[in-house]
Amino acid sequence: MSPAELESIEVNSTVDARGSACPGPLLEAKKGIGKVKVGEVLEVYSNDPGTRKDIPAWANKVGHEYLGVQEANGYDRHFVRRNK
Repeated sequence: MSPAELESIEVNSTVDARGSACPGPLLEAKKGIGKVKVGEVLEVYSNDPGTRKDIPAWANKVGHEYLGVQEANGYDRHFVRRNK
């Protein structure tokens, strides 16, 4: 998705994993995805650089849709749509 599309996406739940080192943000994302319904979007805040690889790889592996990442003020915002 484009940055503009990510900015306007409806987020159904947010997980704040800032300050958590690998694998913390990924574990938080795994817990958080269970709190949204199929078709809804989970947003994950992280300032761990490894999350840029971990979250998309995990989403792809388990069948969710990684929508993209957006840089914020000192952290990243990752967006994942639950597909199952």
